[in-house]
Amino acid sequence: MKGQNTWSYQPYRPFLWEVGDIYICRIVPGETTLHFEWLPHEFGETKAYFRIRGTEEWTEAAVCGTECDIAGLANGTDYEFYVEAGEKKSRIRLAKCGKSVGTVVNYLHPEDECYAFSGRYLCSPTLVLHPDGYLLAGMDVFEGNNSQNLELIFRSDDGGKTWHYQSELMPCFWGKLFLHKGELYMLSCSTEYGDLLIGKSTDGGKTFSAPVTLLRGANGKMGNSGVHKNPQNVMYHKGRIYETLEWGSWANQEYQHGAMVMSCDENADLLDPESWHFTPPKVFDPAFAPETAHLPKPNMTIEGTLAVTPEGELFNYMRFGDPDGNILAYKVNTDDPDAPLEYDHLVPFPANYSKFTIKRDPVTGKYLTIATRVYNKERLGTRNLLSFMVSDDLKEWKLICDLLDYRQEDPQDVGFQYVDYEFDGDDLIWLCRTAINGAHNFHDANYSTFHRIANFRELLK
Repeated sequence: MKGQNTWSYQPYRPFLWEVGDIYICRIVPGETTLHFEWLPHEFGETKAYFRIRGTEEWTEAAVCGTECDIAGLANGTDYEFYVEAGEKKSRIRLAKCGKSVGTVVNYLHPEDECYAFSGRYLCSPTLVLHPDGYLLAGMDVFEGNNSQNLELIFRSDDGGKTWHYQSELMPCFWGKLFLHKGELYMLSCSTEYGDLLIGKSTDGGKTFSAPVTLLRGANGKMGNSGVHKNPQNVMYHKGRIYETLEWGSWANQEYQHGAMVMSCDENADLLDPESWHFTPPKVFDPAFAPETAHLPKPNMTIEGTLAVTPEGELFNYMRFGDPDGNILAYKVNTDDPDAPLEYDHLVPFPANYSKFTIKRDPVTGKYLTIATRVYNKERLGTRNLLSFMVSDDLKEWKLICDLLDYRQEDPQDVGFQYVDYEFDGDDLIWLCRTAINGAHNFHDANYSTFHRIANFRELLK
């Protein structure tokens, strides 16, 4: 066989791993229904079968093209299913029926081993609205102490009402899809604390160029520091492109993570590593802010998001483990792309214990976020309340409304987190890492769900 120098697959087939002769590429369980899709093949007529998990008898289900819809199932029940054509079969896949939220882009049962070479849960939502009108939604497949290196990408041509499989990237973790001069890029890590990669697609995400390494990482699971990032908005400011990342590892007991910003000239070749500059890692020191001296050390300073203040200054706002509800604001030196970040101030922010993204509405000029709001100081890590918030100046944040309020549910079982969002005319569209209906836990999500806030600016009034 020949060597490979590619990044995208349909699907990725690891050596000595049973992907199946036919690839089931998308699963959507409902309260009493099950929908699944598979890639086209040349094996002849396809048949689909399902049964309650653990029972003996298989039931044949009707097939329409490369999709199957099954109704009359039992809510809260696990099902097994597969497709076959002649002697060729798919893997047996799993799904639990249950009521979800929004529109399900994709689902992964926590005990489904289809992607166990990478992980068992869906993470890192990334959403793009292409100028040609279609949407792309990406998510990686993760699991603690696993390889965590597969990204799944789906496409919608009707504003998010329906979704279909597009491609997958390997290796790709913490990926961010973004547009630059009308072209689609992916910025990611190879794995947790691995290399920082970038690649480009010229066909709407079906295929990507072989990735270019921008920064070498390490194996963070062994305690060695490397690249840590999250799918954040790419910021344009004063002729440069900016993005955030960190350097560190949860296993590093000295400092864990140091904040960084990467940037390049907006007219440079994004696929040329020489185009990019990186600030040195900035490790938080309580001496920066004496009011934080009582907090545990090292503290959680990760997943920064960039925003330009009304005064025209660029700041990196960092998630921070402060029970009093503050985040860190680091000032970016926009005159020297190699200069270190400078700690500037604390910002009261009621969603500081989970990843958040800040974007400025191009119409009203207000700053917006959709984030997991903290409502119980006794359980700061709870993620079952997702809120829409606004700020006029990046210093004071106000609640607009709660979008998903599941405070009545066990916070160990339900989570809405790591939202990525885009402006779509008068609407705000967003993609959520959703744990519900039998997720492994609130953190290890089993759904990627799409949502739309129609006429969101009416809420800002």
